[in-house]
Amino acid sequence: MNASIHNVEFAAIDFESAGTTAGSGDHPVQIGIAVWRGGEVVETLRSYIACDAPVTWKAQDIHGISTEMLANAPTLNDLWPRIRDLMQGRVIIAHGAATERRFLRAFPFHGFGPWVDTLALARASDPHLPSHKLSDVCEHHALLPALQAADPNFRWHDALSDALASLLLCHTLVAKHSITAVEALLKPRQNQYHRARR
Repeated sequence: MNASIHNVEFAAIDFESAGTTAGSGDHPVQIGIAVWRGGEVVETLRSYIACDAPVTWKAQDIHGISTEMLANAPTLNDLWPRIRDLMQGRVIIAHGAATERRFLRAFPFHGFGPWVDTLALARASDPHLPSHKLSDVCEHHALLPALQAADPNFRWHDALSDALASLLLCHTLVAKHSITAVEALLKPRQNQYHRARR
């Protein structure tokens, strides 16, 4: 995809999960999506997700979501029409996108993409940072005031907050490196990052 960044819309997505236990896979318990158009966030989604598995204590300690909080939540299938409307036809952004891609396999023919992984982008942009966790990279670029302005309920490990953070981080790095084509975001060169970690 060689489109100009100024001519496309972006949708950032994040999931929080129940955590894994022996003999059980992981399940999403919260989703956040933020849509960027014309230089601003224009639509958002923040929702808990019903889950058959209990939330592990370790996962709850990270994101603060308990099994009880999911009692009346919609299922991922219930949320599908809204997810599709927000993400279809847009460039998708996620930090460490493997988790988001894995949970979206519930809809095997969704066709969302192309995908921009801000973890790979941050490693290419700032290879010598000691951590490329979303919160650490955003703090390095002093994005917290803008994130709190975008969402008064902002907090790390809330799905919408993290989606907003990855969205703003992407656009900060685009501006920092004067990137004009979407294609340049899809497979950022991480040579310096890998050399720094040897």
